[in-house]
Amino acid sequence: MELTTPGVATLSRDPDEPARGAGDAETADVALAASGDGRAFERLYRAHVARVHSLARRMIGFDVADDVTQDVFVRAWTKLGTFRGEAAFGTWLHRLAINVILARRTSLGTERGRYHDGADVLDAVPSRPVVNDLSLDFQEAIGRLPDGAREVFVLHDLEGYKHEEIASMLGIVPGTSKSQLHHARMTLRKHLDR
Repeated sequence: MELTTPGVATLSRDPDEPARGAGDAETADVALAASGDGRAFERLYRAHVARVHSLARRMIGFDVADDVTQDVFVRAWTKLGTFRGEAAFGTWLHRLAINVILARRTSLGTERGRYHDGADVLDAVPSRPVVNDLSLDFQEAIGRLPDGAREVFVLHDLEGYKHEEIASMLGIVPGTSKSQLHHARMTLRKHLDR
Protein backbone atom coordinates (compact mmCIF):
# COMPACT_ATOMS: atom_id res chain seq x y z
CA MET A 1 0.00 0.00 0.00
CA GLU A 2 1.29 3.45 -0.87
CA LEU A 3 0.28 6.96 0.11
CA THR A 4 0.27 8.80 -3.21
CA THR A 5 -1.98 11.63 -2.12
CA PRO A 6 -1.92 12.82 1.48
CA GLY A 7 -4.52 10.86 3.43
CA VAL A 8 -5.41 8.53 0.49
CA ALA A 9 -4.10 4.98 0.47
CA THR A 10 -3.79 3.07 -2.82
CA LEU A 11 -2.79 -0.49 -3.42
CA SER A 12 0.10 -1.20 -5.68
CA ARG A 13 1.51 -4.49 -6.81
CA ASP A 14 5.11 -5.53 -6.75
CA PRO A 15 6.45 -5.05 -10.31
CA ASP A 16 8.45 -8.27 -10.01
CA GLU A 17 5.29 -10.27 -9.23
CA PRO A 18 3.12 -11.22 -12.23
CA ALA A 19 -0.38 -9.77 -12.39
CA ARG A 20 -3.13 -12.13 -11.31
CA GLY A 21 -6.33 -12.39 -13.22
CA ALA A 22 -9.06 -14.77 -14.23
CA GLY A 23 -6.56 -17.00 -16.03
CA ASP A 24 -4.59 -17.49 -12.83
CA ALA A 25 -7.77 -18.42 -10.95
CA GLU A 26 -8.64 -20.97 -13.62
CA THR A 27 -5.10 -22.37 -13.55
CA ALA A 28 -5.35 -22.71 -9.78
CA ASP A 29 -8.74 -24.42 -10.11
CA VAL A 30 -7.32 -26.86 -12.66
CA ALA A 31 -4.47 -27.76 -10.30
CA LEU A 32 -6.85 -28.14 -7.36
CA ALA A 33 -9.32 -30.20 -9.39
CA ALA A 34 -6.52 -32.45 -10.65
CA SER A 35 -5.66 -33.18 -7.04
CA GLY A 36 -9.29 -34.15 -6.34
CA ASP A 37 -10.94 -30.88 -5.24
CA GLY A 38 -14.58 -31.20 -6.31
CA ARG A 39 -15.42 -27.55 -5.66
CA ALA A 40 -12.61 -26.40 -7.95
CA PHE A 41 -13.89 -28.72 -10.66
CA GLU A 42 -17.40 -27.37 -10.14
CA ARG A 43 -16.10 -23.84 -10.80
CA LEU A 44 -14.47 -25.07 -14.01
CA TYR A 45 -17.71 -26.81 -14.96
CA ARG A 46 -19.79 -23.67 -14.42
CA ALA A 47 -17.34 -21.58 -16.45
CA HIS A 48 -17.38 -23.90 -19.47
CA VAL A 49 -20.66 -25.86 -19.50
CA ALA A 50 -22.57 -23.43 -21.74
CA ARG A 51 -19.96 -23.55 -24.51
CA VAL A 52 -19.64 -27.34 -24.36
CA HIS A 53 -23.42 -27.80 -24.42
CA SER A 54 -23.76 -25.41 -27.34
CA LEU A 55 -21.11 -27.31 -29.28
CA ALA A 56 -22.80 -30.65 -28.52
CA ARG A 57 -26.22 -29.32 -29.48
CA ARG A 58 -24.94 -28.07 -32.80
CA MET A 59 -22.82 -31.07 -33.69
CA ILE A 60 -24.93 -34.00 -32.56
CA GLY A 61 -28.40 -32.64 -31.86
CA PHE A 62 -30.50 -31.26 -29.07
CA ASP A 63 -31.90 -34.63 -27.98
CA VAL A 64 -28.53 -35.99 -26.79
CA ALA A 65 -26.69 -32.73 -26.02
CA ASP A 66 -27.31 -33.00 -22.26
CA ASP A 67 -25.92 -36.54 -22.09
CA VAL A 68 -22.94 -35.70 -24.25
CA THR A 69 -22.16 -32.61 -22.16
CA GLN A 70 -22.22 -34.75 -19.04
CA ASP A 71 -19.94 -37.29 -20.72
CA VAL A 72 -17.50 -34.51 -21.65
CA PHE A 73 -17.19 -33.36 -18.05
CA VAL A 74 -16.92 -36.90 -16.71
CA ARG A 75 -14.12 -37.50 -19.19
CA ALA A 76 -12.51 -34.17 -18.26
CA TRP A 77 -12.56 -35.16 -14.57
CA THR A 78 -10.86 -38.48 -15.32
CA LYS A 79 -8.36 -37.00 -17.79
CA LEU A 80 -7.53 -33.84 -15.83
CA GLY A 81 -4.18 -35.33 -14.83
CA THR A 82 -3.16 -35.35 -18.51
CA PHE A 83 -3.71 -31.60 -18.90
CA ARG A 84 -0.20 -30.18 -19.33
CA GLY A 85 -1.09 -26.51 -19.41
CA GLU A 86 0.46 -25.92 -22.84
CA ALA A 87 -2.82 -24.34 -23.93
CA ALA A 88 -5.66 -22.75 -22.00
CA PHE A 89 -7.90 -25.16 -20.11
CA GLY A 90 -10.86 -24.06 -22.25
CA THR A 91 -8.98 -25.00 -25.42
CA TRP A 92 -8.09 -28.42 -24.01
CA LEU A 93 -11.69 -28.98 -22.88
CA HIS A 94 -13.06 -27.90 -26.27
CA ARG A 95 -10.89 -30.43 -28.09
CA LEU A 96 -11.87 -33.11 -25.57
CA ALA A 97 -15.53 -32.23 -26.19
CA ILE A 98 -15.14 -32.62 -29.94
CA ASN A 99 -13.55 -36.03 -29.45
CA VAL A 100 -16.35 -37.17 -27.13
CA ILE A 101 -19.01 -35.88 -29.52
CA LEU A 102 -17.48 -37.65 -32.50
CA ALA A 103 -17.12 -40.88 -30.52
CA ARG A 104 -20.72 -40.64 -29.33
CA ARG A 105 -21.99 -40.12 -32.83
CA THR A 106 -20.17 -43.24 -33.92
CA SER A 107 -21.36 -45.27 -30.93
CA LEU A 108 -24.97 -44.24 -31.52
CA GLY A 109 -24.69 -45.88 -34.90
CA THR A 110 -25.73 -42.70 -36.64
CA GLU A 111 -25.42 -43.09 -40.35
CA ARG A 112 -22.27 -41.36 -41.45
CA GLY A 113 -23.75 -39.78 -44.55
CA ARG A 114 -21.02 -37.23 -45.15
CA TYR A 115 -22.57 -35.86 -48.27
CA HIS A 116 -26.13 -35.79 -49.47
CA ASP A 117 -26.47 -35.09 -53.17
CA GLY A 118 -30.09 -34.02 -52.98
CA ALA A 119 -30.65 -30.31 -53.35
CA ASP A 120 -33.83 -30.71 -51.34
CA VAL A 121 -32.28 -31.81 -48.04
CA LEU A 122 -34.14 -29.18 -46.04
CA ASP A 123 -37.29 -28.97 -48.17
CA ALA A 124 -39.17 -31.11 -45.64
CA VAL A 125 -38.39 -28.62 -42.89
CA PRO A 126 -41.25 -26.15 -42.67
CA SER A 127 -40.03 -22.62 -42.81
CA ARG A 128 -41.16 -20.31 -40.04
CA PRO A 129 -43.25 -17.22 -40.64
CA VAL A 130 -41.22 -14.05 -41.07
CA VAL A 131 -42.32 -12.75 -37.66
CA ASN A 132 -40.47 -15.53 -35.80
CA ASP A 133 -36.90 -15.29 -34.61
CA LEU A 134 -34.49 -16.17 -37.43
CA SER A 135 -31.95 -17.66 -35.00
CA LEU A 136 -34.40 -20.42 -34.02
CA ASP A 137 -34.97 -21.30 -37.66
CA PHE A 138 -31.21 -21.27 -38.23
CA GLN A 139 -30.58 -23.63 -35.30
CA GLU A 140 -33.25 -25.99 -36.57
CA ALA A 141 -31.81 -25.85 -40.08
CA ILE A 142 -28.33 -26.67 -38.78
CA GLY A 143 -29.78 -29.62 -36.89
CA ARG A 144 -31.37 -30.98 -40.08
CA LEU A 145 -28.16 -30.99 -42.11
CA PRO A 146 -26.61 -34.39 -42.84
CA ASP A 147 -24.06 -35.35 -40.16
CA GLY A 148 -20.91 -34.68 -42.17
CA ALA A 149 -22.08 -31.34 -43.51
CA ARG A 150 -23.30 -30.25 -40.06
CA GLU A 151 -20.02 -31.21 -38.37
CA VAL A 152 -17.88 -29.36 -40.90
CA PHE A 153 -20.17 -26.30 -40.83
CA VAL A 154 -20.13 -26.10 -37.04
CA LEU A 155 -16.38 -26.69 -36.76
CA HIS A 156 -15.45 -24.26 -39.54
CA ASP A 157 -18.00 -21.46 -39.51
CA LEU A 158 -19.02 -21.49 -35.86
CA GLU A 159 -15.91 -22.74 -34.05
CA GLY A 160 -13.24 -21.33 -36.38
CA TYR A 161 -11.23 -24.43 -37.24
CA LYS A 162 -9.32 -24.63 -40.53
CA HIS A 163 -10.09 -27.31 -43.14
CA GLU A 164 -6.84 -29.15 -42.40
CA GLU A 165 -7.72 -29.35 -38.69
CA ILE A 166 -11.25 -30.50 -39.45
CA ALA A 167 -9.96 -33.13 -41.86
CA SER A 168 -7.66 -34.46 -39.16
CA MET A 169 -10.45 -34.54 -36.56
CA LEU A 170 -12.98 -36.25 -38.81
CA GLY A 171 -10.60 -38.57 -40.67
CA ILE A 172 -11.30 -37.04 -44.08
CA VAL A 173 -9.26 -35.06 -46.59
CA PRO A 174 -9.33 -31.24 -46.64
CA GLY A 175 -11.10 -31.27 -50.00
CA THR A 176 -14.00 -33.22 -48.51
CA SER A 177 -14.17 -30.70 -45.69
CA LYS A 178 -14.37 -27.85 -48.20
CA SER A 179 -17.03 -29.67 -50.21
CA GLN A 180 -19.09 -30.40 -47.12
CA LEU A 181 -18.88 -26.77 -46.03
CA HIS A 182 -20.02 -25.55 -49.44
CA HIS A 183 -22.88 -28.05 -49.44
CA ALA A 184 -23.96 -27.02 -45.93
CA ARG A 185 -23.87 -23.31 -46.77
CA MET A 186 -25.85 -23.73 -49.98
CA THR A 187 -28.45 -25.90 -48.25
CA LEU A 188 -28.81 -23.46 -45.36
CA ARG A 189 -29.04 -20.50 -47.73
CA LYS A 190 -31.76 -22.20 -49.75
CA HIS A 191 -33.72 -23.00 -46.59
CA LEU A 192 -33.35 -19.57 -45.01
CA ASP A 193 -34.17 -17.66 -48.22
CA ARG A 194 -37.72 -19.02 -48.19
